[in-house]
Amino acid sequence: MSDNIRDNVFSYLPKDFIETKEGLIFAVVSYQPHDGKVACFLRYVRNGNTWSKVNTEQANKLLQDNYPYYYYKSAQFDAVFHAVAIKHIIEHHQPEQRLEAVLQREPNDEVERKLHRLIPILVALGVNRESLGLTGSMLINQQGPESDIDLVVYGRDAFKVARSAVEQGIAAGQLDLLDAALMEDNFNRRLAELSREEFTWHENRKFNKAAIEGCKFDIGMVNSTDEVTIDNEQYQKRGKRTFIATVSNDDYAFDFPAVYTVDDELTAEVISYTHTYVGQAKKGEKIEVSGAIECNVETGKCRLIVGSTREAQGEYIKVIE
Repeated sequence: MSDNIRDNVFSYLPKDFIETKEGLIFAVVSYQPHDGKVACFLRYVRNGNTWSKVNTEQANKLLQDNYPYYYYKSAQFDAVFHAVAIKHIIEHHQPEQRLEAVLQREPNDEVERKLHRLIPILVALGVNRESLGLTGSMLINQQGPESDIDLVVYGRDAFKVARSAVEQGIAAGQLDLLDAALMEDNFNRRLAELSREEFTWHENRKFNKAAIEGCKFDIGMVNSTDEVTIDNEQYQKRGKRTFIATVSNDDYAFDFPAVYTVDDELTAEVISYTHTYVGQAKKGEKIEVSGAIECNVETGKCRLIVGSTREAQGEYIKVIE
């Protein structure tokens, strides 16, 4: 793996998992520390010898009731999210290390067997294996028979190669587009503010997910350190807004977060923190967007945030023309 994937000072990246002594596993959601803490979101709670996945409501209630020190109010972003002090982390689960560990041994189950088949296909189509990692349930060995394969691709250029490989693999019949059942499952998981037809149309042209032997896999981009701009500005929320605009720049549409430049005077930037709207629109397309206005306290410059909450209820990006 390239040396610029992880920073020596702050080594935590989105899609990593961090584990605490209380039996909690959080997914990292930010490239930068927040008051010395790792911004994250609670995903799993230890239940005996296994881990139980929790949704947003369960996660928030559990932390508020039992672990309020992991509930964090950010003055910088005028928002509440989860954050863990580094001293409370007992294990840092890193996707690139996990992928190599799984590939270096025989598969333990059907999902791992399909992973062993998938990676050589992607590599043969140009993907550098060292640019990949394994996240989601497989990162902590909690996958079941119906689990997806969640891959991380480190670096913007590497991600472009991986997307191209998925498209080529589908065209060659080595990989499959999501069938109706997998797409329905994808739609139900995402709880998007789009119709099923709108959701399917957008998803089928992204080539950031496909299937192998009936198992859905997903590729998500994490920026290299030289691609990350640390945001030290302070923002205030200014209510909700829905508007129509044309995309003028889509260079960062698959980044985390995804960024779209649009021809709107009030909010020229649309930023998506939810994977649902990554890669959602292309340059020149007219889109309807709905989200939370966030304004820079010093400059007054505003942007629209899609995914101000994990479920992004009432927030969306969709191509309308």
